[in-house]
Amino acid sequence: MTIITADWLIANAEEEPLRSHGIRILDAEIMEVGKIQDLKAKYPDDDLIEGTGKILLPGFVNAHTHMYGVLAHGIPVDNPPEDFWAFLRDYWWPKVEDALDKEMLSAATKWACMEMLTSGTTTFYDILEAPNTLPGGLNTQKEEVMSAGIRGILSFEATERSGTEKGHLGIEENLSFHTETRDDPLISAMMCLHTTFTCSPEFISRAFSLANQNKLAVHAHCNEGKHEGLWCEENHGIRPLELYETLGLASSNFIASQCVHLSKKEIEIIKNLDIKVTHMPLANCEVGGGIAPIPELIDAGVTVGLGSDGYINDFYEVMRGAFLIHKARLQDPGVMSASTVLDMATLGGAKALGLEKVGKLESGYSADLQLIDAKFPTPLTSENIFEQIVLWRSGEHVSDVMVAGKWQVRDNEIVSIDEDQAREALHTQAKRLWSA
Repeated sequence: MTIITADWLIANAEEEPLRSHGIRILDAEIMEVGKIQDLKAKYPDDDLIEGTGKILLPGFVNAHTHMYGVLAHGIPVDNPPEDFWAFLRDYWWPKVEDALDKEMLSAATKWACMEMLTSGTTTFYDILEAPNTLPGGLNTQKEEVMSAGIRGILSFEATERSGTEKGHLGIEENLSFHTETRDDPLISAMMCLHTTFTCSPEFISRAFSLANQNKLAVHAHCNEGKHEGLWCEENHGIRPLELYETLGLASSNFIASQCVHLSKKEIEIIKNLDIKVTHMPLANCEVGGGIAPIPELIDAGVTVGLGSDGYINDFYEVMRGAFLIHKARLQDPGVMSASTVLDMATLGGAKALGLEKVGKLESGYSADLQLIDAKFPTPLTSENIFEQIVLWRSGEHVSDVMVAGKWQVRDNEIVSIDEDQAREALHTQAKRLWSA
């Protein structure tokens, strides 16, 4: 048994922060939450980890990422794309995704896991789209994820853009990976497809049908730019989420990421069918996609998780982006409170991904947590702690991270990854990608 204490404990973003509290852990599970003096008195023989000057909070849930994306950080771009469609067609597909191989994938996965862990992320959902890594791309990632000790949901983004045969290989990749990881405590699978403009209705229906047979959730990119909605209207007479509804596929096990350009009817579909949404504030800005109507979706009762999209993996930066950009879009400083953003980054992400017993510090939940520096330049109070964390903390303030009861970052050092070796490998593979 281990007791972990801190000056402040945040069990979840919906509850009052607690002064001088701690948690008691057995193996991978939180057994009890209580006052420090009470836990010490009840369990004097337990191992004690004292987080003096620290805040104890749940590990982040990165609900949407592309780990291979770190290979493109700093990649030369001769002619910046005009819009999101041009970004995909002229840059991302030919120069990144279609050029990836398993060596590149391995190096990228290791580095991304390290960046996530060292900045407080304990769970992630990854989308791989790399046709030249089929079959077996997800297993390549799995080896690195297992070595890092982080909780991960892995999927291959099935698409017909390279032909129907390749598309079906992507579907089969997800199904076989699900079979392999069915009993794994940390790694699992999800069905994933790209968009309505790269997948036919027949292909989409097959992916959903097979997912339902195997009790898998389904993820798809939706309305990331204006292109998909316009294309769908021109080719199907309806918008993307209307198409999913018409096909009888949209339900509570459907995760629609991005959702930047939504019609009022699409928002109603999301609300009425309990479709989950994941939000990528920084990446949406970087590719010129726009800003998703997240406050409106939250007001409608939609479950929303937060994601990095593989752009910046420090989730404190992602939270800060979500906190700020909606205030600017709506010209309302009162929208998107810090507690709302922190909820999206933890329990909201877990709910969006269909994960149970993840995302908060409570008895019966997995011991996925982080300790961060509580020494702010201004006083820390129960009224300002969420805003202090979201606005003025970053990955550099994370000292310790635990996943399923095991320390993966301890005293500011990552346990299972050699940072210098990981950087050297990523440099080598990035150079290969950039010269392809």
